Amino acid sequence: MMEYRSGRGVWTRLFLMFCSVVFCSFTLGSANQPAAAYPLDAPATDVHLQAEAPPSYQRALPSAEVLIDVGHGGIDGGAHHEDILEKDINLAVAKKLYLLLSANGIRAILNRDADYALSDDNRWNPSGSRHRRDLSQRSQLTKEIQTKILVSIHVNWAPDRTEHGPLVLHQNEGESALLAFCIQDALNRKHNTHQLPRVGSPFYLLNVVKQPAVIVEMGFLSHEGDRTMLLDPRKQLQLAEAISSGVRNYILLR
Repeated sequence: MMEYRSGRGVWTRLFLMFCSVVFCSFTLGSANQPAAAYPLDAPATDVHLQAEAPPSYQRALPSAEVLIDVGHGGIDGGAHHEDILEKDINLAVAKKLYLLLSANGIRAILNRDADYALSDDNRWNPSGSRHRRDLSQRSQLTKEIQTKILVSIHVNWAPDRTEHGPLVLHQNEGESALLAFCIQDALNRKHNTHQLPRVGSPFYLLNVVKQPAVIVEMGFLSHEGDRTMLLDPRKQLQLAEAISSGVRNYILLR
């Protein structure tokens, strides 16, 4: 019991000494400093008088290195052979391309991930032409979404049933041509073809999009061999791999 009382007395004396030091420090501080130095008494800032920066919506929108433009969709089936529609092939390959680019650390965005027409999303263009609203919606997305390149996925068609093989169309400028050559070379190697990319002057997207853009015609639906290839999921994956490889090579060369 004596040891307990002794310990209690020591702690009591230490506590009283601590209180005395704190009290003296507080008293001296109060005498030498104005009351406004205490945080709760700091002068309030009128936030309404401060100039506010305009809101920025840039971070609210997605950004990526590659915008994958999935050709056609919805009511617009694109090229067709009997009940085979281009829009379905485009979407199947584009989804695979998206996954491959993402797996390689290249951020990508699909402008459609299901079977619908982009013209349905266009509420700002007064044109009565659904085709014009579709194209303007696609080009508008390149302005609203921060991306570095556009890769538009399509399937070709020709009256000459012997025409076959992938073909990449590009803008009439160097960066787009480089992107087209990279993708064309990868497709040629994969399918043992020898095509050269071409300037796609008549195509609306290539004329209005500001960043480097290409149209990848993956094969001819009018050609029996190409048609078989385009419908095979394994061959679709090979197409996506070649396009992805071309995009990666372009990024490395820039």
